[in-house]
Amino acid sequence: MNTTTNQQTHKENEKISRIIDRVMRQVFGDEAARLIYRYLESNYSVRRDEIAEKIDLFAKGLEDFLRSGAYVIERKILEDIYSSYGLLRRIELEKLRDSDFASQVKFLMRKA
Repeated sequence: MNTTTNQQTHKENEKISRIIDRVMRQVFGDEAARLIYRYLESNYSVRRDEIAEKIDLFAKGLEDFLRSGAYVIERKILEDIYSSYGLLRRIELEKLRDSDFASQVKFLMRKA
């Protein structure tokens, strides 16, 4: 990969990580979000700044930690990501509806 592509990927990863962090803090507050991040880091080796790169592990850890509550958080994260990109047409959303959280995030990162 060339340097420009690496820089773009890094920027996209940062953007996704910031969106996820914002949602986590909005929903849970700072202290609970830190607790979840500690859980993810110690049990899944996912640091907050690596979430976009390790989205599969993040999703698995979040689901293990929150159980069925993870679905609501994942939907909110996806809504915010969709909104930030502003590029998905309705047909693309319909295709993604049955995909898992991590697959949808990866798809959005490729679209950017």
